[in-house]
Amino acid sequence: MREPKSRQAVVVGGSIGGLTTALLLRDLGWDVDVFERSTRDDARGGGIVLQPDTVRWFTERSTQALENLTTSTNLVQYLGSDNHVAHREYAQWSYSSWATLHSALLRDYGVERYRRGHRAVAVAQDASTATVEFDNGSFATGDLVVFADGVNSVGRQYVSPNTPIRYSGYIGWRGLVPERLLSSDTNAALEDSVTYALMPDSHIVMYPVPSPIKDGRTERLMNFVWYRNVPAGRQLDQFLGGESAGILSLHPNQVPHVEVDRMQIDAARDLPPAAAEVVSRCGAPYVQVVSDIRAAQMVRGRVAILGDAACAARPHAAAGTAKAAADAWSLATAIEKTDGLDQALQVWEPIQLALSARLESRVQAMGERSQFENSWHPEDPELRFGLYGPGI
Repeated sequence: MREPKSRQAVVVGGSIGGLTTALLLRDLGWDVDVFERSTRDDARGGGIVLQPDTVRWFTERSTQALENLTTSTNLVQYLGSDNHVAHREYAQWSYSSWATLHSALLRDYGVERYRRGHRAVAVAQDASTATVEFDNGSFATGDLVVFADGVNSVGRQYVSPNTPIRYSGYIGWRGLVPERLLSSDTNAALEDSVTYALMPDSHIVMYPVPSPIKDGRTERLMNFVWYRNVPAGRQLDQFLGGESAGILSLHPNQVPHVEVDRMQIDAARDLPPAAAEVVSRCGAPYVQVVSDIRAAQMVRGRVAILGDAACAARPHAAAGTAKAAADAWSLATAIEKTDGLDQALQVWEPIQLALSARLESRVQAMGERSQFENSWHPEDPELRFGLYGPGI
């Protein structure tokens, strides 16, 4: 007999994966509360390449117009020195930013059951429920607990303890720059394109994204990620300002000024002029310590992990948010179509674990080609974005 639909779910982590999960479970008749550790609306997240799973909520369920949340381009190009186009091909992609997409999902979910300032510290369960403890002394209990709490997931420590975090050997400098701050020459060079530039043991990628809607208006921002090698050990420790173990990102106010200055000097020397200008105009760059994190399990009893909590793959396939959304949709489908929550979780887990493994293998190969092997060739279709494979 199918379990009753009106059940309680606790979602830990209120980013894109968590909100998508909450919206889908609510549509199935569940009572859902979302618990987010941040106490404020943090717009630090950068650009997002939109893949079908990422925008599926908006194409199938939301009344918000997707075109108000996105930008798009028709070309993929590689710039050489002096902004010379070394390679160009037709390929349509759409983009958003973390802040824009998150704000839109939160508008659909509402703020009434979106609890800020709740950092999970522990989880326990019995045969029928699971309970999360938060650092403010509160607790939340549900028939199902879903952790979508990112790369430093408390849920992963519970569901798949001792999951290794393997540093890739390189970092990603990231940032957003309003297009109105860029010169006409740079805007012309980057127009209608996702743009790459290659150099020995490094590459940069840029594409336009929309800012969050403010006063009914938005503007285009140029998003960039510049991958640069920093050897593990003393050099990485020095870059991060101390012991590097467990550090996976630096917020803009945490990045050492000397490293920003050095990065911008290197940009002027090594990057094509258009890319160098984008980097130099960024007032608040931040750093991703590119690492491989893939849990061996995604389910323990009535506790599940998804998105970056389960698999934080390198960004080269632009599939992180798509994977989080795909995990959420797959979970909701399994619950809807399977008799009993336990069976639904058993059906869901191996499918998403297999997807994580395929994605991780592919982006590791992409990163090795660009950062160490220097075998990244612009015309190679294996290097295209995509969650399920190149271009898909």
